[in-house]
Amino acid sequence: MSDNPYVIRGGVEGRERLRLLARIMRPTTLRLFDLAGIRPGMACLDVGCGGGDGAVELARLVGAGGRVVAIDTDPVKLDLARTEAAAQGLGNVEFRQADVSGADFGRDFDVVYARFLLTHLSDPAAALAAMRRALRPGGLLVVEDIDFAGHFCDPDSVPFRRYVELYTAVVRRHGGDPNIGPRLPRLLMDAGCEGVRMNVVQPAATDGEVKLVNAVTMENIAESVVAAGLASAPEVAALAGELYAYARDPRTVMSIARVVQAWGRAPAHA
Repeated sequence: MSDNPYVIRGGVEGRERLRLLARIMRPTTLRLFDLAGIRPGMACLDVGCGGGDGAVELARLVGAGGRVVAIDTDPVKLDLARTEAAAQGLGNVEFRQADVSGADFGRDFDVVYARFLLTHLSDPAAALAAMRRALRPGGLLVVEDIDFAGHFCDPDSVPFRRYVELYTAVVRRHGGDPNIGPRLPRLLMDAGCEGVRMNVVQPAATDGEVKLVNAVTMENIAESVVAAGLASAPEVAALAGELYAYARDPRTVMSIARVVQAWGRAPAHA
């Protein structure tokens, strides 16, 4: 198992992949926020915020009367997020460099949110326990994460299946769970949440940005896959090229990973 759980490139390149994914996920994430009951005036904590896309959506949603604290371990992404939030005139969001496993956030948040974080962690239950502790009584814990085995395409594609195989293997090699999605409701219950609910979403298309995610992700896990000895650099480069070619064909269908959304509340009395 690697000491670094995150298998996808960080920095500017990683930010661009997250930006692409955020555009695709935006409609379903906003629907999740509505279903969970996130409203103006709330105080929110976004854990593993990446480039800040989710934090920005939360900041807009809670308005001037609310606030958002967003944390991540990647200083490059955080600097980019600060610049972009400032350019949008959002003064109610703060970006901090911190790790969920070692930070004390207090206990005054109405909402704690994480998207595509728990899949990379060797102990997601501990992370959820820390997130749960940051909530006020009755606060919301909201998570989205992947079930990578749920990918599909048509017609069948050997490079597509190889990509899913390699991503799954490298995340497991680093101690994560690429198929954590279906576990989310149980993990929330184990963390002490009540009234847990769930939803499943999966963008798929014959054209557009949805079809680019898999090729871009293959490029962004290249170093981790090669370092783990799972494939050679030439094979990884060829796979990315084949995925781009498949995506450009208007007769093909490609999905991203199936995404499970789950949410619940901390008990109303501490």
